Amino acid sequence: MTGALAVWQALLWRDVRSLLRSRSQLYSSVLFPLMVLAFLGAGVSGGLEPSSEAIRNGDYASFLVPGAIVMTVLFSSTFSSASYYYDRDWGVLKVLLASPHRPMVIFVGKALAAMVIGALQALLVLVIASLVPSLDLAWQYGVAVGALLTLLAVLLLSSFLAGLAQVLASRISTMQGFHLLMNLILFPLLFFSGAFFPLADLPRWLQVLAILNPLSYAVDLVRLAIYAQDGTFLGLAADLPVLFALGLLVPLLGASMRARYSLS
Repeated sequence: MTGALAVWQALLWRDVRSLLRSRSQLYSSVLFPLMVLAFLGAGVSGGLEPSSEAIRNGDYASFLVPGAIVMTVLFSSTFSSASYYYDRDWGVLKVLLASPHRPMVIFVGKALAAMVIGALQALLVLVIASLVPSLDLAWQYGVAVGALLTLLAVLLLSSFLAGLAQVLASRISTMQGFHLLMNLILFPLLFFSGAFFPLADLPRWLQVLAILNPLSYAVDLVRLAIYAQDGTFLGLAADLPVLFALGLLVPLLGASMRARYSLS
């Protein structure tokens, strides 16, 4: 186990350094959600005056904060998972797989690195949003507990997305195809996750789709932790079991599939 921890630490540090060198990736994954908060949130709050009961005092910008956090995780996980193709095309993957460690250890380490990077970027967005005076975050469980719940949601979502990316990367041969399919899958899920509008206001058939959407549970848990003053559409009893199941099982499936097809 000590050897596996050393491998995971080395892979994490390698991917973090790669991210810091690629500043455009870092800026885009953090600045775009903040731009959504600044322009879309301010425009709707001030111009359209939303009247939904789920949006407190018509403050749509504050309502968007949980969605912006989930959006950051989504972008970061997609970018981080693309490193598989760089490693494969430059021969780094074969070098890693030639080490004494099992392929499963290598790919779990890659998933953990993507998860940690996504979580750090999402928490950076939360910190910035918390410091903006015009954003009204309720923190109904207190700042400490709310931050821990947000961290838990972000880590589990990052883990799920990293596992999903590994499942797709194991079967898609090109980076272009990977990005196209990830966008085709993840952006519709983001739009119907409650990130941009209250799920309670949707027609019944769209609510059913939202319940089947994995991202809905992450948005709901973050909103419960930092924005809502009472309950949310799904609730804590639904959010935590679903996120734990997805965050633990999908990465193992993805690492297993990538280990199986790594040299194909």
